[in-house]
Amino acid sequence: MRIKATPMERLFYLGNYVFLIVVSLMFLIPFISVLSTSFISTAEWARRGNFVLIPEAPTLEAYQFLFGGSKGTVFNAYKITMFRTIVGTILCLTFTGLGAYVLARRNLPGRTFMTLLVFIPMVFSGGLIPFYLVVDRLRLTNTVWIMITPFLVNPWWLLIMRNFLMTIPVELEEAALMDGANPLTVLIRVYLPLSMPALTTIGLFYAVWHWNGWFYAAVFNSNRDLYPIQVILRSILYLGDASYRGDLGIMFEPEMMPPAQTLKAAMIIVTTVPILLVYPFIQRYFVKGMLIGGVKG
Repeated sequence: MRIKATPMERLFYLGNYVFLIVVSLMFLIPFISVLSTSFISTAEWARRGNFVLIPEAPTLEAYQFLFGGSKGTVFNAYKITMFRTIVGTILCLTFTGLGAYVLARRNLPGRTFMTLLVFIPMVFSGGLIPFYLVVDRLRLTNTVWIMITPFLVNPWWLLIMRNFLMTIPVELEEAALMDGANPLTVLIRVYLPLSMPALTTIGLFYAVWHWNGWFYAAVFNSNRDLYPIQVILRSILYLGDASYRGDLGIMFEPEMMPPAQTLKAAMIIVTTVPILLVYPFIQRYFVKGMLIGGVKG
């Protein structure tokens, strides 16, 4: 039998709904404002100023400039970013997973010492100059691999993955070994399926890091054809600086640019929406993957 809510309970539910709607609008309105600003025309921008919620006459002027009149800059940057994100995430997950699997072996000699070696880079860093000397000797500068190879393993995510693997009952591995499985079969048939929540969660963080990364691509690559999309976004966000205007003049056709704010908003949407579309598909793995990884040390 359904119990009828009291007036105070209905008032409480109403207050909850109003509060959640207000909080949701606080998160949505800035995104909607940026999206709307990317569709305003030059004339409307001159009349209404920056950031509008509802454009009067939506136009694709900014997007046409980015994708139509730009010497292939944006498309090429997208290609570099997609390659970096997909290949980098796969390689990072492979090396992180294998390293975590080894450190999770309870009978591994020197496991504590090797775990300490993984932990040390989380606290101490050699700095940018030694890092440059290493990658220069390895001939990684001015290649797309400078954005992938030096960052194959994140110590923090390796330790999280190790802790996750240590929560899997060792009896499952012993049963598989008694059935004749070798260590590689145990890894693929036992640990890999059970590790999907952690792998998916860590994979998303690796993907977001690769997608948003720009610093090392800008510092170690002088070839503009190797710039990822975030470097182009950074150049556009600094439109007010004369040096960046000159940089854009090299990367883009010398035609009439849309308003700076419109172009910035369009570029933010172009660089943000693709990675946002990934979240709904793997959101259900987040809580399970992160909590289980932090249970055991």
